[in-house]
Amino acid sequence: MATPSLKYTNKLAGQRVLIFGGTSGIGFGVAEAALEHGANLVIASSKQSKLDKTVERLKEAYPTQTQKQTITTHVCDLSDAANLDANFEALFQAATVGGTVKLNHVVTTAGDALQLPPLTGITADVVQTGMNVRFIAPAVMAKYIQKYVENSPASSFTMTGGLRGRKPAPGWSLATAVSSAAEGLARGLALDLKPIRVNVVSPGAVYTELFSGFPKEQLDVMLQMFKDGSTTNTVGRPEDLAESYIYLMKDQFVTGSVIESNGGALLV
Repeated sequence: MATPSLKYTNKLAGQRVLIFGGTSGIGFGVAEAALEHGANLVIASSKQSKLDKTVERLKEAYPTQTQKQTITTHVCDLSDAANLDANFEALFQAATVGGTVKLNHVVTTAGDALQLPPLTGITADVVQTGMNVRFIAPAVMAKYIQKYVENSPASSFTMTGGLRGRKPAPGWSLATAVSSAAEGLARGLALDLKPIRVNVVSPGAVYTELFSGFPKEQLDVMLQMFKDGSTTNTVGRPEDLAESYIYLMKDQFVTGSVIESNGGALLV
C-alpha cells in the first residue's frame, strides 16, 4: 500500500523562512516549529553571539532535521533606525544568496524593552524609540519583502502586535499605540504587497526569558496576575504562540488578519 502524501504537515517542507527575533522567546519557538515542519531557516538578531547559541540549541534539539535542512544567520539590529535600509539590503541579499533564490515567509517577533513612562514623561524621542523595532522596522522592511519574497499567495509576512492594542490599561498608552499601529500596518500592507499575505499575531502574557530578571517573589505575583486575567488560568508559552505563526504561513487564504492568542484575556 502506497504511503499517503501528507498535504498538511508538509506545507512548509523545503521553504525558506526568515525570522527576526528568533534567538529567544516566541521567535525561537517559531524557529523550532518551522524546523519541525521541514523549513529552511534564516534567523536574524542584533548580536552574533545570540545567533551562534541559537544554532547550537537547534542542532542539539533537532540533529536529524539540521542535517537535512539549512540554518543560516545574519546580524541585523532593528533598533538602528538610521541604518535600516543598509542593514535590510545586506540581510535580504544574504538570505536569498545574492537574490538567486526567493524567501517564502518572513516573521518578525522582535521586540525591545518598551518604556512605559507616565503621561508627563512621554516625549517625541520616547515615542520614536518605542516604535523603532515594532513598527518602523516592519514598515521599512516591506519594500524588501516585495523584492526578495516569492510573489505568491503561498508566501507571507507575519508581524507581532499585542493584547494592549485591543485592551488598553492605565499607563500603557504607548504600548497600546504600538500594538494598534502594527495591526493597521498589516492591513495596509496586505493590499500593497498582494498577493503576498500579511497578518499579525497578537499575544497576551507569554512566559519567556524576559521574565528571568525579576526576583522570584515578584515573578510569582506577576504570573498569578496574568493567570487571574485569563479564562484558562494559564500563562502563554512560546510553543503555544508558535502555532499561530505556523498557521499564518500555511493558510493561503488568510491575509490582513489578526490572530489572538491570549488565554481569553479579552473576555475578562
